[in-house]
Amino acid sequence: MQFYSTNNPTLRASLKEAIFKGLPEDKGLFMPVEIPRLSDHFLQHLTDYSFQEIAFEITRNLLHQDIPEKEIRRIVETAIDFPAPAVKLDDDTYILELFHGPSLAFKDFGARFMAQTMAYFNQHEEKELVILVATSGDTGGAVAAGFYKTPGIQVVILYPSGKVSPLQEKQLTALGHNITALEVDGTFDDCQALVKKAFTDKEVNEPIRLSSANSINIARLIPQSFYYFEAFKQVTGQGKPVVFSIPSGNFGNLTAGLMAQKMGLPIEHFIAATNANDVVPEYLTSGAFTPRPSQRTLSNAMDVGAPSNFARMLDLYCSTWNNMRHDISGFGFSDTETKQAMREIKQRYNYIIDPHGAVGYLALRKYQETHPGHLGVVLETAHPSKFIEDVESILEQPIEVPERLQVLSNAEKHSVRMSTNYADFKSWLLERF
Repeated sequence: MQFYSTNNPTLRASLKEAIFKGLPEDKGLFMPVEIPRLSDHFLQHLTDYSFQEIAFEITRNLLHQDIPEKEIRRIVETAIDFPAPAVKLDDDTYILELFHGPSLAFKDFGARFMAQTMAYFNQHEEKELVILVATSGDTGGAVAAGFYKTPGIQVVILYPSGKVSPLQEKQLTALGHNITALEVDGTFDDCQALVKKAFTDKEVNEPIRLSSANSINIARLIPQSFYYFEAFKQVTGQGKPVVFSIPSGNFGNLTAGLMAQKMGLPIEHFIAATNANDVVPEYLTSGAFTPRPSQRTLSNAMDVGAPSNFARMLDLYCSTWNNMRHDISGFGFSDTETKQAMREIKQRYNYIIDPHGAVGYLALRKYQETHPGHLGVVLETAHPSKFIEDVESILEQPIEVPERLQVLSNAEKHSVRMSTNYADFKSWLLERF
């Protein structure tokens, strides 16, 4: 499969080049030259396939020219070894639980798949690969878990100091080995800016083999499309159009859904659910995209004021506002509304949802006010225990912490403090690698 840059459709890169570069040299984002439509037989018989079989079929159609089918099956079976159940709240509402992986967040799908794919392409390389990743919460934990002790690969995670939950921070800082955490004195946008600048700085990316594990890396988006098919399989057959409500920060998750739709999955509509960082909902309403500094909110993993994957969304719609808003609705909500939704879901359905999923729930309800009879799937992107202090305070009850997360609570934190000055980051990279 060939990939082009969103800034230059004539630029071409192979899958290996796109994965290891992370970003094209022109600062665009890689997109597949062609998104193949899956066979009608496969799409009409999703219920006959296991989750792993669905993931294999999608990957095979996309990447069979680059990776042998035997290796594709190994990658999928190693990476996607946990479920994505759709839990029914009522006849029109399902919660797609994407937190059953090792780091208890949806990003396990992308991180584990990407780790296996990179390891396949990296096995004959002599020079060490250094992965840079900025995180607003969940990405770093998933990447750390996915790449932990992977031979020939070092991971550097940049996160905003004081702006991730304590357990999220332990997932970034407690593993050690090939995982290094940089605690940045700024916001997620500052972290992301440092990563992007390093990729376009020849004085850094020529002596160091750099790659990225953020959703800007195309290898993250491919596996994120898997669970749209898996969710559709679980809720289809009820004679209702299916819509997905997606808690959104950097918009990689929604972009993956759009790719699933391009592959033939008959999704009726997408809902971009945001907190106060609502630049995309504003665009869908007004046609004006105005990035701004991110605001800190209860749903911290969505605190993104300049979402990178919006460029991919524009590319999929040829920058046509009317077409995009036909397929996507956008709504933003306050922390007060988020807390109310969390209490409502617990009281009405006896279901505990995290702040990000609560934003998705609010957006679905808003959409269903004018679209009754639409079956909605809310993506629950992280286990509530990852935000245990806030969730317990809001719901006024204790939250059970899964054992794989609980073991980190007493682990020792190891991080390197870093300013938002790119020169400091550059010096550290050159000295370290």
